[in-house]
Amino acid sequence: PKVLVNASAIGIYGPHGDEELTEESPPASDFLADLCVQWEKAARAVETFGVRCALTRIGVVLAKEGGALKQLWTPFSLGMGGPVGDGRQWMSWIHVQDMVGAIHHILKNDLLQGTVNMVAPKAVTNNEFVKTLASVLSRPAILPMPAFAVKAVFGQMGEEMLLASQKVEPGKLISSGYPFRFRELRAALQNLLQK
Repeated sequence: PKVLVNASAIGIYGPHGDEELTEESPPASDFLADLCVQWEKAARAVETFGVRCALTRIGVVLAKEGGALKQLWTPFSLGMGGPVGDGRQWMSWIHVQDMVGAIHHILKNDLLQGTVNMVAPKAVTNNEFVKTLASVLSRPAILPMPAFAVKAVFGQMGEEMLLASQKVEPGKLISSGYPFRFRELRAALQNLLQK
């Protein structure tokens, strides 16, 4: 093949508070980051054969049929949703249509190689995500999940996936001219949930 598009995760960056992360940001050293580093290293082996390799680092994918949104649907539709931890952690998300569109864009654009962050241009805090989701569903969002509960129920993976703050910028997609369909969270959630 001429190109390999590898799927990895923004979890490679680890928690970074309010710091903006780009494709040049270094990987963290926790379990999830190490897993992503090893996965990407294996994918890069194709470069020795002259194959262009794009290492997509995917954020929280919003889709009606699966992923995070499907798991949040029941508690939020029952009015039992709320922020996770203190809610100040950044969430870098992407609408499933943009994820597929961006992969197609990478396949057609020979200049896109190496790491490519697959997130929408506007990350949101967990609090903003929760308020927007509740608003789109016309439901309250008043039942928080405290950090200690996340750690008790999900352990280290819950801490790394639900409490970590990752404000990721899709620099290469923007600079290469990818036309995002959903830049704003509200529009993305309305498209998925109000059909």
